[in-house]
Amino acid sequence: MSAHQHFDNPIRGGRKSAAVFITLTLAIFALVLFLPLITVFVEAFRKGWDVYVASLTEPDALAAVQLTLLITAIVVPLNTVFGVASAWAITKFDFKGKSTLLALIDLPFSISPVIAGLVYVLIFGAQGWLGPWLDERGIQILFAAPGIALATALVTFPFVAREVIPLMQAQGSDEEAAATTLGANGFKTFWAVTLPNIKWALMYGVLLCAARATGEFGAVSVVSGHIRGQTNTMPLHIEVLYNEYNFAASFAVASLLALFALVTLLVKTLVETQFHDELAAQRHR
Repeated sequence: MSAHQHFDNPIRGGRKSAAVFITLTLAIFALVLFLPLITVFVEAFRKGWDVYVASLTEPDALAAVQLTLLITAIVVPLNTVFGVASAWAITKFDFKGKSTLLALIDLPFSISPVIAGLVYVLIFGAQGWLGPWLDERGIQILFAAPGIALATALVTFPFVAREVIPLMQAQGSDEEAAATTLGANGFKTFWAVTLPNIKWALMYGVLLCAARATGEFGAVSVVSGHIRGQTNTMPLHIEVLYNEYNFAASFAVASLLALFALVTLLVKTLVETQFHDELAAQRHR
């Protein structure tokens, strides 16, 4: 066997292996992601444009869309503030309980969303810890928007923090220390130094949080009460329509939910393309 053959065969073998893995990956993506996504839109328009529009503009569907957008508008800013604050505390300070805080941030990834919903039922339900006290004062948490917002906030809490923490750890605290030395207070240091350095990771976390908030089902299903036209978000409304064998309407609303996800992905891709050099510089800083 010649030296040329000795070095050429592994290369050809590597190319064959790469082709196999790429083909397998594309096949899995097609089966698990693209085919279901295409099916949603095909089924949504199966009965024509008029039925599609009517399904999205009927009162219960509009109420579901409005509630979903409202909950997302509440949850995303809250989790952005909490996520950045927890990331700042974890990466910039040493304190007892840091590992516990990290574990608590990851907890929603580990537990079922249904359990997260049941926790709020235990706390705010009629027989819960605070239920009677709230009922006496006419405050309704469960089966209303506040309970849905709380449940959604719990299951989406880690997304912003988990995007920001690794970047802040990699960047260290040298720039913040320099700003402090020059006389900047903590608030000014955050706005002038820390925030610009984490803005892209923060944006990714916000996008992921928003996408999960719009599509959350398990926790919301437990605390919403399934009141049609009042506490049904888009995922819950889709389930109701599907159980009623109203497939055209259910797939129409599902296509709108899928469109939200595609827009989120598109925004992320456009930002990566537009600011590729700046993103690369931040990751290697």
